[in-house]
Amino acid sequence: MNFKIKILFLLLLFSFVGCKVKEKPYWDDIQKFKTIDQQNIPRQQEILFIGSSSFTKWQDVQEYFPDHPIINRAFGGSTLLNLIQYKNDILNPYHPKQIVIYCGENDIANDDKVTGEIVYNRFRKLFKIIKQKYPDVFVAYVSMKPSPSRWHLREKMIDGNNRIETFLKMEKNTVFISIWDKMLDESRKPIGEIFVKDSLHMNSKGYEIWKKEIAPNLKF
Repeated sequence: MNFKIKILFLLLLFSFVGCKVKEKPYWDDIQKFKTIDQQNIPRQQEILFIGSSSFTKWQDVQEYFPDHPIINRAFGGSTLLNLIQYKNDILNPYHPKQIVIYCGENDIANDDKVTGEIVYNRFRKLFKIIKQKYPDVFVAYVSMKPSPSRWHLREKMIDGNNRIETFLKMEKNTVFISIWDKMLDESRKPIGEIFVKDSLHMNSKGYEIWKKEIAPNLKF
């Protein structure tokens, strides 16, 4: 009887642990990446895009940069903390020559207590992780973007952008790609026509702006 109880307890424990693992944010996205990599072993020394949904939704990113082989491993509405959490999954398999990051916006939008300084400190932690893994990799950070739905958060985003830009200027093999001003109209408000209905994510017109700013900073 005791033996059967122990077996039942272990089965319940394993089931509970399994459920907790699956409940981790973006767990399914990470598993999807692993499946893709198993089916097609990723090439080395390509350009790795990581970050949140503005990259995730850029499904045709390769078409915008046909001369640059790109691996897109951005996921969901991720934060810098999520990138750090899944660092091994989104960095280890790829050995890239360059990493392009778009992240930080959700950190601010998801938590009122998060400031531009906090975003900057989280980015520095991620940057350190990347450089420990790939000391010579070229890192590009695309600035947090202005959008109509998050215009009320602009001061925090501008502060975070400025701090990250200053930091990257002091580091080797890095570039800060500012897309903020390019997405504003003459009245210094976000250009409405470059966004989809949610007033947060971009349509092809928005991504054309990004292309112009990012392309000169991609490595051959």
